[in-house]
Amino acid sequence: MKAMMNNKPVEFTDGETILEVARRSGVFIPTLCEFAALNHRPGTCRVCLVEVQKPDGTKRIVTACDTRLGEGEIIETRTHRVRSMRSLQMELLFSDHCEKCSGCARHGDCELQDVARQTGLDLSRLSGTLVTRSPKVDDSAAGLVFTADKCIRCLRCVEVCRQVHGIAAITLNNVGRDAVIGFDNGRWADSDRCIQCGQCALVCPTGALAVKDQCCRAFDFFADPNIVTVVQFAPAVRIAVAEAVGAKPGRDFEGRVVAALKQLGADFVMDTAWSADVTIMEEGTELLERLRHQKNNESLNKPATMFTSCCPGWVNHVEKSAPDMIPHLSTTRSPQAIFGALAKHYLPNVAKIPAGRIRQISIMPCTAKKDEAGREILRHNGKNDVDLVLTIQEFVRILERSAIDLNTIEPEPFDSPLMSESSGAGQLFATTGGVMEAAMRTVSALSGGDDLSRLNLEPVRGMEKVKEATINTEVFGPLKVAVVYGIKAADAVIERVRAGTAPWHFVEVMACPGGCIGGGGTLRGKNWTRTLGERQAGVYQKDADAKVRAAHENPDVQRLYQDFLVEPGSHLAHELLHCEYENRQKKRIPLRITDIGPRVRLAHNK
Repeated sequence: MKAMMNNKPVEFTDGETILEVARRSGVFIPTLCEFAALNHRPGTCRVCLVEVQKPDGTKRIVTACDTRLGEGEIIETRTHRVRSMRSLQMELLFSDHCEKCSGCARHGDCELQDVARQTGLDLSRLSGTLVTRSPKVDDSAAGLVFTADKCIRCLRCVEVCRQVHGIAAITLNNVGRDAVIGFDNGRWADSDRCIQCGQCALVCPTGALAVKDQCCRAFDFFADPNIVTVVQFAPAVRIAVAEAVGAKPGRDFEGRVVAALKQLGADFVMDTAWSADVTIMEEGTELLERLRHQKNNESLNKPATMFTSCCPGWVNHVEKSAPDMIPHLSTTRSPQAIFGALAKHYLPNVAKIPAGRIRQISIMPCTAKKDEAGREILRHNGKNDVDLVLTIQEFVRILERSAIDLNTIEPEPFDSPLMSESSGAGQLFATTGGVMEAAMRTVSALSGGDDLSRLNLEPVRGMEKVKEATINTEVFGPLKVAVVYGIKAADAVIERVRAGTAPWHFVEVMACPGGCIGGGGTLRGKNWTRTLGERQAGVYQKDADAKVRAAHENPDVQRLYQDFLVEPGSHLAHELLHCEYENRQKKRIPLRITDIGPRVRLAHNK
């Protein structure tokens, strides 16, 4: 099929939108609410206006994102009329938008500001005089902040919550100019479904949804001479931070991150990949104990599936929406939490530091890690093991405020009082399938299976949402495992476990797309998920280059057990490295149409 666009012929297939054809043809049309990665085109912002002339000569102005191109039509994207209407639409958006830009989390990296420039809008005379939503900031959640009067009602957050997780924790409340997103009709922290994954903040085009900024607290820690700062950073950070500072996606910035942290004033910079290896030792031991119990009861052919527990978003979902799965959840803490506990209880012994002086800072790709760090079940003696969690976004802001350029800084090695040496298996925690592959390298070796540390477990690699594999062992026979990311996909697995039809002995679940490399604290904007393949390739390359590729072969981990914990699953290991979970499910009463009707009428009549 053929049409004309800005006096040039274009070809298209039936059903394609004007915007899709324009992008493929190199014709620029400004957009704001549209988000291609989610196939989200609600047409709510009305910025992508174009003029369409039908074959019969009639003309009309339409939104390009949700209007299909027709045979023989003539599209104009830059006439005076089109440009004037786009500019007017942007003016209306700004009149209903808080303009405290200098204090906004997205200042300088705001899609609303970008489109304003693209449409030629004069921002100097706009003041947000028509804003009707509350100027109050909802900062009740541990890792995220919502500012209602910055919301432009693009509905990206609603869409991502439904598509990735299927839990609809974010809704659009009220109508007209009073319409605003909400969280189960209450404070964000009180939502009975939100898992704090931060995907909504990643796709938000403005500063309405943002990571809670704790950069100043980090600076205070670094500057205090009475504090010993111990910084850990996650396996995903060294890979995902590259494109956040303008480098090629998938590059390994490990040594550069270490050097930057030392320049900032960190006393010790250590590796969460090391505690990921410790996680495998504990979780693997736990799985082996469960498998032995099933073998003794002759129930290996109908396994009592065990789920991983390293993803705090997934753990939040189990506690809030599927508490009957708590017995299936590994009691082993996440690598961040394990490192925090050992930094406060093991490190003082080997580095001769008073435990009371240590402040442990984590740099994570994940917003839910902020929520995890403050949980009561992960504290010791009434104090947090992890004192502060910074996302990649915050870390990059700290670097900018300190004039540190990761692209030019000389790499440096980790500090190592025995908490930095990691295996390739520990690095794999950064991506979907990585925890499973890391676990199976150790579990298979300890149960008479193939030496998977010399092989790649290909069936669990890649970006598919659900993957399965079978590992043959001498002790337990064939072990069936699965890997899932996204709560929507995980819920389908949960239903099979509930029904007793799940064939898997062990299941890895991560909440975010692609696992930690796509976490809510990584790079924001329209590149969402676009470079996950390159990031994952960087993770696999780092594993391939590792001298040690299995957790149980890590000499620093072996030394930890010899000198301190005795053995995996010991009494001390359980006290420091394991936890219990709580049922946080609230009773939900479905609304009837008679309940919804009066609410809508009241909102409409305000």
